[in-house]
Amino acid sequence: MSIVELRQYTLRPGTRETLIELFEREFVTGQQAAGITMGGRFRDLDDPDRFVWLRAFPDMTRRRHALEAFYTGTIWREHRDAANATMVDSDDVLLLRGPGFAPEPSTREVVATLCRPSDAAAFDAYAARHLDPRHALHRTEHAENDFPLLPVRTGVDVRVWFGPAEPPPWPIRRLRLEPVTS
Repeated sequence: MSIVELRQYTLRPGTRETLIELFEREFVTGQQAAGITMGGRFRDLDDPDRFVWLRAFPDMTRRRHALEAFYTGTIWREHRDAANATMVDSDDVLLLRGPGFAPEPSTREVVATLCRPSDAAAFDAYAARHLDPRHALHRTEHAENDFPLLPVRTGVDVRVWFGPAEPPPWPIRRLRLEPVTS
């Protein structure tokens, strides 16, 4: 299992395509060169001003090193002002442990479910009945964020999975996502 960031950016109206073009042209390969595994990148189908994406790391130590390499590197320094100009909020980030997720190339829509179960054992029973490896189940990683320049949400215990499944008995948030294709 990897350390995975689920990042949800709220953007200035009308700037999502600008960010996606910049992201795909510069930031995907730039992050990969720093040792970051890039996951799915998505348009939120229910919010035209939201960009959702995932990236993964083998462990917390390599996460810190990879983030330091990318955010002190040439690519970020050259393009950060243009990227930041599109964003209202980039701090909606969940630090998770799981397999990561990238949709199949022909996928047109992905459903991501975020759930805050009140009982871990009851959730495990639900997951055993309704989720399989294709759902790419992720759980909150409770390790301290050792790269504080990029905040992550703390104090929440969530489960996140991709693909349709019977709704659990706890409050959920569903994201309908359209994969970005390079």
